[in-house]
Amino acid sequence: APFIVFFFIMACDQYQCSITPPLLDLYNGDATLLTIWNRAPSFTWAAAKIYAIWVTFQVVLYMCVPDILHKILPGYVGGVQDGARTPAGLINKYEVNGLQCWIITHVLWVANAQYFHWFSPTIIIDNWIPLLWCTNILGYAVSTFAFIKAYLFPTNPEDCKFTGNIFYNYMMGIEFNPRIGKWFDFKLFFNGRPGIVAWTLINLSYAAKQQELYGYVTNSMILVNVLQAIYVLDFFWNEAWYLKTIDICHDHFGWYLGWGDCVWLPFLYTLQGLYLVYNPIQ
Repeated sequence: APFIVFFFIMACDQYQCSITPPLLDLYNGDATLLTIWNRAPSFTWAAAKIYAIWVTFQVVLYMCVPDILHKILPGYVGGVQDGARTPAGLINKYEVNGLQCWIITHVLWVANAQYFHWFSPTIIIDNWIPLLWCTNILGYAVSTFAFIKAYLFPTNPEDCKFTGNIFYNYMMGIEFNPRIGKWFDFKLFFNGRPGIVAWTLINLSYAAKQQELYGYVTNSMILVNVLQAIYVLDFFWNEAWYLKTIDICHDHFGWYLGWGDCVWLPFLYTLQGLYLVYNPIQ
């Protein structure tokens, strides 16, 4: 999976998002993985600062802003909700406020682009590959922390699954619902905050980059933004239902979810918009 992400992002950065030329270069000996790696932008502290602010902001919204939308939006289920019963019989409670977090984040993004100008709307795409390294650091860090935590101070020992295979335990997870404190749930936060909230911001950054490079935004880019925003909004509208899905009800929290949420989701799910930055199809 890390190689797949690396390949597609490097293909866009160095080959205009064409998949065949890098494979041919590797096959013919005109390039190696090392030369492709060396041509890629490296980690930067500017990107690390951006990503640290981003994750911290999402933690604050997740932990400190109780949902009020369920009180004013008919049909929307938010606020404190029960999860599914765990194998050990525990029913966790969750603060469902993803839709509210998404709205606050995007209102601030639009306000910045139109009025405040604290940062460029292209800030994400301008730091795209350095951000890739930052997300990998967090993905591996949170996966490793969850792995160690399961051995030393699990949230609910009865819901831990030790297979005897350290590699499997690390990749697929040991703890069922690792938490810090009462409300910070690793699964819900990493599945539904840094990556999915960012998804639509990433697409907006792509659109802003098209405007900067070509002087217009293509109808294909608008379509990608609209359709994927519908998907993301559907996820957050049904976040309470998500508590009863396989991610929460079956999967343990390991590298598969930790790294996947931090890296795979924001970098692979947004490839359509990235392609259109390099290939502005109208």
